[in-house]
Amino acid sequence: MTSPCHAPGDIVFGPVPSRRLGQSLGINHIPSKHCTYSCIYCQLGRTDRMTIERREFYPPDEILAAVTNKLAATEKNGETVDYLTFVPDGEPTLDIHLEREIDLLRSRNIPIAVITNASLIDNPEVRRALAKADWVSLKMDAVDEKTWRAVDRPHGSLSLDAILEGALAFSRGFSGKLVTETMLVSGVNDTTAVLEELAAFLDLLRPGTAYLSIPIRPPAESGVRAPDATAMTRAWRILSAPVDKVETLTGYEGNAFAASGDVAADLLSITAVHPMREDAVEELLARSGGGRDIVERLVAEGKILRTEFDGFRFYLRNFKT
Repeated sequence: MTSPCHAPGDIVFGPVPSRRLGQSLGINHIPSKHCTYSCIYCQLGRTDRMTIERREFYPPDEILAAVTNKLAATEKNGETVDYLTFVPDGEPTLDIHLEREIDLLRSRNIPIAVITNASLIDNPEVRRALAKADWVSLKMDAVDEKTWRAVDRPHGSLSLDAILEGALAFSRGFSGKLVTETMLVSGVNDTTAVLEELAAFLDLLRPGTAYLSIPIRPPAESGVRAPDATAMTRAWRILSAPVDKVETLTGYEGNAFAASGDVAADLLSITAVHPMREDAVEELLARSGGGRDIVERLVAEGKILRTEFDGFRFYLRNFKT
């Protein structure tokens, strides 16, 4: 079944600049806010469709067609794509067809990435699907129960112990590049004790890279703040003890958003999963030859919201319209 939350053109967006993957063509194969977590820092707001049920959201052939069409438009515009990335509005492993979709996309001859919160990785079918990707990122915000619940706010039936065991089982059999990402929130999961426990687990998991990130877009909860430089340095040093490569993702990724020629469609698809800073919107308009009136119309129609965070103006998709 095709979800009413996405038009076919919304399934694929970008390419967008990624601090880890270069120019990433995003695959938005989960409707808005169908997720296993309701993270306090989520750039898409609170989860209002929390679930752990894996099911079909789109037929796999529809995903392939959407990616193929977008790649053709991207090539026509002279844009490059470094990765096809499953990075939807919700948790990608909720899609029961994820493995089939990765198999189909192999025909595009572009590396495939999946960015998952790892909440369903205790499921062998999920591990088998993720194993088909070239690059997999597992969210590891905390490995102690209290902090995990405070920052990720998981579905009530999820078990942290099962998730950690599943992650270890996946790491032992995965032949691609495994990375982790930890979103640090000041006063929540940036303490020495929390980070040392995380470091001990990463010593067992052995990711190629452990990324430390901070909120750089408007978060779900107003009290969320990034740690200061001292806390970030401490976190980097603690995780560097067991992990050979620890990188911080604390800067803006840039404004190299691809333009397809339909500015309104580009803005709606990108802001659905990737809130855009105002300077990025202005650059997209300039490359597309579009006017500021397009943005103002989308805002007036309630399709895009304008908000402020950390001294910058952002635009993000309004899913309530």
